[in-house]
Amino acid sequence: MLTTIKEIILTVAKQELVPRFAKVCRELKADGSFLTEADLVVQEKIFSGLKQHWPDVMCLGEEMSANEQQRLLSSGHSVWILDPLDGTSNFASGIPYFCISLALLQEGKVTLAIVYDPMRDECFMVEKPADATLNNRPLKLKDSGLSLEQTTAIIDFKRLPQTLATRLATQPPYSSQRSFGSVALDWCWLAAGRGQLYLHGKQNIWDYIAGQFIFQRAGGFSSTLSGDTVFINELTPRAVCGATDAHLFAAWQQWLDVNNTANHQK
Repeated sequence: MLTTIKEIILTVAKQELVPRFAKVCRELKADGSFLTEADLVVQEKIFSGLKQHWPDVMCLGEEMSANEQQRLLSSGHSVWILDPLDGTSNFASGIPYFCISLALLQEGKVTLAIVYDPMRDECFMVEKPADATLNNRPLKLKDSGLSLEQTTAIIDFKRLPQTLATRLATQPPYSSQRSFGSVALDWCWLAAGRGQLYLHGKQNIWDYIAGQFIFQRAGGFSSTLSGDTVFINELTPRAVCGATDAHLFAAWQQWLDVNNTANHQK
């Protein structure tokens, strides 16, 4: 199954996504995020390819109405959840950090995920019960041996509570910080050990579902800022944190709990 899905995604990326890189105009959506022609074309082409092989599986894409998305999540059917272009702003600006993200939801649980970065030709995949892979090589996180103060953190400041963002900027508990602009790839880069800590204040289900599942299956640790599991079968956005090993995750959660003086978020 994964082989066929990979072929569909790589073909669409090559034919429809990469040729438009840095050559499209972007529009502003109602929620303030960006939309390009590539988002719409890639979504249509991938869903068309999936329907040819699995006609009974429903398709939920980012570029659908919230009512339609919620109806699909509540249907009880198997559902593909697609972000056709995660990192649209990067894509339109000529910044080579974006991806196609796809997950399969069956009986309310994630069973398969694939995240493809066409600029690096990196394909992150997992299908239960197997472990996660990067270009068919196993992804298995190990204890970093680092203290919190020695880590590199991937932090999206824009959506964090102001008090917490200010504390992170003025009294960072880590050694170095990055912000890249693609949620799905952020999770996958963590799964590959390209950073140790993660924090993001607002992720939609199509943003996180595939990448977070890959990170989890690679052995990473994550939760919402209130300590709940990241994935829920709802449209409710999630404020999340993560770390690549258990002791770092415990230390990171403790720091966040002490320093996030705003009300805890789900």
